Amino acid sequence: MYAIFENGNKQYKVSVGDALKVEKLNAAVGATVTFPVILTADEKGIQVGKEVEKTLVSAEVVSHGKEKKIIVFKYKAKKNERKKQGHRQPYTCIKVTAIGEAQAEKKSAKKAAPAKENAEAVTEAPAPKKRTTKKAEPAKAAEATKAE
Repeated sequence: MYAIFENGNKQYKVSVGDALKVEKLNAAVGATVTFPVILTADEKGIQVGKEVEKTLVSAEVVSHGKEKKIIVFKYKAKKNERKKQGHRQPYTCIKVTAIGEAQAEKKSAKKAAPAKENAEAVTEAPAPKKRTTKKAEPAKAAEATKAE
């Protein structure tokens, strides 16, 4: 089975266990990332469009790095114009761990559940509420003195 997914305006053909370099991602080494699938193919046939709308490619970030340097040399004949510039493209090396909606969602759901509990605990903290009430009280006091 293989799948084609899109990342950074490029499309990649992968199967489970493949390692490849993609555009630089903002993910830590060892983190799991998911990509939406454009096409899947297996012994049942090829699926595209709405058939693969919920299908995901799940991959683990292996490393980050930079490609080999390329030289960009601009030159105009008989004008004495020369410009030399180098470039190293950053990349993220990933390893595909799963293809499919059930496998990818199960792994992400297990890791996402504890994070949601922590996020709810942080959002329920009373500290931001106290700040808003403190700012509102002086305004009410100022209005009360003006009315008198």
